[in-house]
Amino acid sequence: MTGKIRFTGQKYYFFCIYQNFFVPLRKIMTKRTAYHIVEWTIALIGCAFLIYKLVTYDDYASLGESLRAMGVKQWSALLLCLLLMPVNMFLEAWKWRTLIPMSWRDAHYQVYYSKLAGLITPWRLGEYPARGLLMEESEWGKVLSMGAVGSATMTAAIVIAGLGSLGILGLLRHLESLVSGSYYLLVGALLLLLILALIFAPRLLRRWADVSHRLILLSTAQSFVRLACWCVQLALVLYALGAFHLSLFTFHLLPVYYLLVTITPNVPIAEAGVRGAWAIVLFGSVNAALAGVLLWAINTLIPCLVWPFLRKNAK
Repeated sequence: MTGKIRFTGQKYYFFCIYQNFFVPLRKIMTKRTAYHIVEWTIALIGCAFLIYKLVTYDDYASLGESLRAMGVKQWSALLLCLLLMPVNMFLEAWKWRTLIPMSWRDAHYQVYYSKLAGLITPWRLGEYPARGLLMEESEWGKVLSMGAVGSATMTAAIVIAGLGSLGILGLLRHLESLVSGSYYLLVGALLLLLILALIFAPRLLRRWADVSHRLILLSTAQSFVRLACWCVQLALVLYALGAFHLSLFTFHLLPVYYLLVTITPNVPIAEAGVRGAWAIVLFGSVNAALAGVLLWAINTLIPCLVWPFLRKNAK
């Protein structure tokens, strides 16, 4: 025995592969390299999905006709809606750095990147894990915990505002012909669960994050501000496409729209269609459906396209 291991035949073949490929790969495959590979994989899949949505959208003729019919006021409203997109993202970054203290640059970078991950995962479940990917591994528990708090407060704000508008306008009876009565039970049950979850969140999440009721209330207030930005954007794009007339009735339909979109089960591949369908139901115009799709593109498509430029200047 010479002390050396001898390989013959097939074993020697696999040993050569291991020595010449996997050993060098392990030397260069640091954790940071692996994170970058996952990061760009998510980005490429997200971009491919966006291209798919653009190629398969089958109503460009109606959209083009609506855009050609717009006047100066309508184009100005659409431009203002577009300019509110970075405001919308700023509000999300503000909320995110409230939950987890970090620099404004890192908060914006993570928020824009998470749009790509949310786009390709059901119910946008990939957004917060994607943000964790851009942080230290030791922070992942905090990221997911605070992500749960952020999602819960945003959903709570949408449900409270939507139900409040329904109550103010007395629309419950009117909408019963459009959705089943069990839908309202679902919304009420969801709101109750959200409230209970937020009440007990400091105790449930204390192992991973320092959550207080004051932080939850602040996050909820920030969610209401962001929802207000969404409503203004929706009103502007509806007005631009001739599907919105300013009145107390139509004003209170805006949070109802976001309530219906949020509590309607969907996955990202069908999200634009769900938004367009509810826009027709509430605002009674085909152009309203186009407005829903156009606003989805402004607040989802454009941030995804902005991310590579942010990454270039991030570090």
